[in-house]
Amino acid sequence: MSDYQAFMHEAAYIGGQWIESGAEERNAIHDPANGELLGHVPALGEQQMDSAIEAAVTAFEQWRHTSPSTRAAKLKAWYDGMQNNREALARLMTREQGKPINEARGEVDYASSFLDWFAEEARRADGKTIPAEDPTKALGTIEEPVGVAAIITPWNFPLAMITRKVGAAVAAGCTTLVNPATETTFCALALADLAEKAGLDNGEVNVVPGSGKQFGERVCNDHRVRALSFTGSTEVGRKLLEQSAATVKNNAMELGGNAPLIVCEDADLDTAVEGAIAAKFQTTGQDCIAANRIFVHRSMYEAFVERFVEKMNAMPVGHGLDEANEIGPLIHADAVDKAQSLVDDARNHGARILGRDQSQAPGENFFMPTVVADFTPKMRVAAEEQFAPVAPITPFDDDAAVIAEANDTIYGLASYVFTPNDARIRQYIRGLDYGMVGVNTMDITGPHVPFGGVKQSGLGREGGHVGMSEYLETKYYCLGNLPEA
Repeated sequence: MSDYQAFMHEAAYIGGQWIESGAEERNAIHDPANGELLGHVPALGEQQMDSAIEAAVTAFEQWRHTSPSTRAAKLKAWYDGMQNNREALARLMTREQGKPINEARGEVDYASSFLDWFAEEARRADGKTIPAEDPTKALGTIEEPVGVAAIITPWNFPLAMITRKVGAAVAAGCTTLVNPATETTFCALALADLAEKAGLDNGEVNVVPGSGKQFGERVCNDHRVRALSFTGSTEVGRKLLEQSAATVKNNAMELGGNAPLIVCEDADLDTAVEGAIAAKFQTTGQDCIAANRIFVHRSMYEAFVERFVEKMNAMPVGHGLDEANEIGPLIHADAVDKAQSLVDDARNHGARILGRDQSQAPGENFFMPTVVADFTPKMRVAAEEQFAPVAPITPFDDDAAVIAEANDTIYGLASYVFTPNDARIRQYIRGLDYGMVGVNTMDITGPHVPFGGVKQSGLGREGGHVGMSEYLETKYYCLGNLPEA
């Protein structure tokens, strides 16, 4: 058995127990690069999902009263477990999700960093003293855990999307129900294995595999589940908001993106090209903050396109376990079909299609990196989140006009601008209607930053000091004088 196979549990993890039987169905999980069957995981039905909710509710009554130092110690131990098994987790992720191995190692570090960060934040759920108008009274606030938190995560960052949410919730004193994407359930169960070893073994962390639609319906309709955190499409996020309205849950949503990357005429060409390559092709383009539309000032447009295509065409494509490869497979054949349809639509509307021929793809789930040059707003590639190694590029002439075009979308997650000019930087930071703005870099994430979007890209923030606030309620108290005995 290889190192990563030891973490491949064909079971659910509920109330500190591995549940291997009783599921209505089992989902097959395949390596997206070659189609190899990796194993099966249970798809829990409604009754088992309800049992998981009960386990989390029961565990909450004890966990909410644990000391911050106890929570911190267990989160630190979980962090250590991830670091000590870094290579096994990375290889599992590459087999299950397809991510190139060097990116997978980076995600293990990124994912574990949230556990380390929130271990410290557990000690900082501070209340406040409020000055009272009446000197006989004392006023203040305390921060209380909101309760059981349901967490629904996607397949593109199968470790980090869980730890960013669960780390914050557990630090706050909440218990959690994790419904991972069906494509990457083994990664979630590997995290459960390490959480158990770290002492989170009594229902604080539950992994509930199965239909996301069914899970969403069960947790949204159960008043005992007090918070819902979801990362995924805007369409599904809207539906979950509707469903959770009946029980008025705390909602945190990280939804779709349509990130603009803008290269101004005074930008350094090499820096801008390198940044755009990184912003577009990380996770093979399957990233909510990937550059979805690239705008380049007309004075350097053709030089940028030429250099971008040159570097793009040099990126090796293949199975992620090969250390040399930088582009892996898409998650499934439907993603390949969508990428091709976006490129075909752009070609039919007059775009130049640049890059290697798709006949060179090393497997059916691969899509060769492609530039869509001279895209226009009427093309689907400009309006839809590609989630593929497809890079639309177009020229612009005026700062104000390109800001307006960049903002012309329902989304508002991440954005990027390349310019050395301080006044222009300030103009773009204030003008771009996005929750995050990267200036001369695409490396904008980390456990210490408030990750999130505006408009229909989401609600709330994850990470940073505010990340734990999504799982806390502010309780006000007014303490009056007792009569003397």
